[in-house]
Amino acid sequence: MNKSIITAILATALMIVPFSACAQTENGFQKIDVKESFSENGFNWFHKAEILAAGNKDKHNAMTIGWGGIGTLWGRTALTVYVAEKRHTKLFMDKAKYFTVMALGPEYSNVLSYMGTKSGRDGDKAAALGLHTAYTDNGTPYYTEASMVIECKTMYAAPFEPKNFKSDVPKNMYGNFPAGVHTMYIGEVVNAWQKQP
Repeated sequence: MNKSIITAILATALMIVPFSACAQTENGFQKIDVKESFSENGFNWFHKAEILAAGNKDKHNAMTIGWGGIGTLWGRTALTVYVAEKRHTKLFMDKAKYFTVMALGPEYSNVLSYMGTKSGRDGDKAAALGLHTAYTDNGTPYYTEASMVIECKTMYAAPFEPKNFKSDVPKNMYGNFPAGVHTMYIGEVVNAWQKQP
């Protein structure tokens, strides 16, 4: 390959990398280390309801989630989410290598309600809410209105097996739950950003 062509390719790559790396910064976020800067109570964080998103620039979907876990697994900082069988987002979670979990401020309670009751099969929920979709360097969707974005790479996914339920808690949950049994997705936290005040 011609030396001048190689030089041009390298120069172009050097211009692209800094722009890509600051994409979240341009949207008002600052990169954080969740092990150092995540100040939320992990036992309560998901009770406030967060937004889960998966897909790519061509097509993606998001939904409100109220179940999840944060901690350490297999020597990695991990985040676990659960998506019911009949949820539209499950199709995206099953195909994507990455997903995002987003926190939104109390002023976005209408977003949490809408995302939790409307299906992406019926239309673009983000567009209907006036949300602005952006993408991480891995191509994972998130909303610029979020106050925090955590990006995860899926390490494990499996549906719950009713034969393994050991108490009446899950048995009663799924006794009359039309959305179907949940699939557990365990993701390694690979990036996190927090909106600066």
